[in-house]
Amino acid sequence: MQEKTKTIADFRTHESDTGSADVQIALLTGRINHLTEHLQKNKKDHASRRGLIMMVSKRRRLLDYLRGKAEPRYKAVTTKLKIRK
Repeated sequence: MQEKTKTIADFRTHESDTGSADVQIALLTGRINHLTEHLQKNKKDHASRRGLIMMVSKRRRLLDYLRGKAEPRYKAVTTKLKIRK
């Protein structure tokens, strides 16, 4: 829980922001990284693999939205999270 609040604090656009695209992308990236590690150990966990694919596609949609709305924020988020297009 502490990690989540730290991520929100790092990526929010204003003081009470918890749901902007930047924050959602950062939270999804953390969950994706965690699930990727899990799937490297548990290769036959197909239910979690499906969840991972859904999270990656949701993050991709959010990144596309952010790129269309605010290019500088998109570049800042992708460089900070080390996400490549």
